[in-house]
Formats: sequence, C-alpha cells, structure tokens
Amino acid sequence: MATTNGTTGNPTLDAFRLDGRAALVTGAGQGIGAATALAFADVGADVALTARTEADLEAVAEQVRARGRRALVLPGDVNDLAHLAAVVEATVAELGRLDVLVNNAGGSVSKPFLDTTVAQLESSFHFNVSAAFELSRLAVPHMLDVGGGSIVNIGSVAGRNAGRGTLTHSLTKAAVAQLTRLMAADLAPRVRVNGVLPGAVETAALRRYVPEDVRDQMAARTAMRRNGRPEDIAMAVVYMASPAASWVTGKLLEVDGLAAEDLVPKDIADL
Repeated sequence: MATTNGTTGNPTLDAFRLDGRAALVTGAGQGIGAATALAFADVGADVALTARTEADLEAVAEQVRARGRRALVLPGDVNDLAHLAAVVEATVAELGRLDVLVNNAGGSVSKPFLDTTVAQLESSFHFNVSAAFELSRLAVPHMLDVGGGSIVNIGSVAGRNAGRGTLTHSLTKAAVAQLTRLMAADLAPRVRVNGVLPGAVETAALRRYVPEDVRDQMAARTAMRRNGRPEDIAMAVVYMASPAASWVTGKLLEVDGLAAEDLVPKDIADL
C-alpha cells in the first residue's frame, strides 16, 4: 500500500519511484513516448508532453491526470530549435522543476547509398541527433538547479547494424548511441545519461508501414517470438530514469527480444 507521499515503504520498490519530480518526454503523443509518459505518472512524476499533434497529446495528458499527476501539453516540432527552448522554459515554469528528459522523437526513411542525398542525410541528423543534443543542452542547467537529473535517449538496435539500404536510419541511430556515451562522460556525476535501444515495437506507425505478414516474420525471428510493446520500452526508460539506476550512466540497453541482426526491414520509417 502506498503512503500519502506516493511511496510504498519498500526500499526496493521505492527506488523505482519518481515522486516529486518532473519529466519531459518528446514524441509523447503515441507509441513509446505515450507509454513512457504514462509509466512516469504511475511512478509519481509530473509530465510535460511534446509532439506535433495536439489532440494526441491531450489524450495522453488526460490519462496522466487520471493517475493523479500533472500534465503539461506543449505541441510543436522538435526540429524547430526555438520550440525546444520554449518547451524547457514552459516545463520549469509550470511544473516547477525538470529532473528527467526523454529524447524519444526522431525518424528517417532510408534509401540505398547512391540514392541518398546530403540534404536527406542532414535532415535525418537534425531530427535524430541535433534536436536531442540541443534539448539536452537546454535542460541540463535546470537539472543542476535541483541537484541532478537523468536523460534517456531512445535509439534503435538498427544503430549497431550495417544493413543494405538502411543508411540514414542506422547511421543516425549509431550517432545517438555515441552522443549518449559522450554526454554521460561530460555530465557525470550529477546528470546521468543512458540510452534504450528498441527492436521492432508494435506501434500504430509500425502497423501502418509494415504489413501483418512481415510483422509476423519479424516476431518469429526473435528469441521471445513476439514484437515489442510500447510498454516494454517504457519500463526500461523508467528504470534508467529512476534512483534504481543511480550507478548507471553511459549505458545502452537493448530491448529487442533478442532480435536477429537483420530484423528491421529496409526503407521504412524509424518507428
């Protein structure tokens, strides 16, 4: 049974709680971002939500509030660096602090090397790497103001592979992994930085882009014989963000059901 401040009195369970803390989640309208926001609310955090579609954010915010936590809806595009500054300032102004940042938004559609342009490559880097870098840079001073914090970057198992036709997706996700390690080295010990690397996750976007028979093949080629759920990734993010991981930084946690190396189909959006 939880106490009045949300804790359970069980030291192990309480190590996973985020009572009194505020989290900012990008790409929070659907999928992994939405599941993460709700998981944070379940463990006691207030949550600021940003994504492009306001209606999606409002639906998630309603569920956060139903869990007894505050939710702040901040629609906009993370590619717009001015939006990032506004998001951080609004989060601190409304929620009073910023303890946790989840850089979840991102995406790219890969093409073979000779079909890829510099513009496409730079656009993918901006979305996946530059936006996460800039939002983190803006958030860290506020984390330091409250004694420290945690940043979790959502990468992809694709960043460890070199499959044909996956150039921008795999390259930028590899860059996110290295950005995570470099940030961790620079920001320790007061701000921890870790990454979660999903495999194939059954989001609405995956179902929109990948036919059911292909998704079934993807599931069959994992040791766990199923594709992931957004909640699988959210639980890993909660661990990385919580005091339970207080001695963990610069780490990349693969959450993929032990997927085959060439699991992710070519030429699909980063989902």
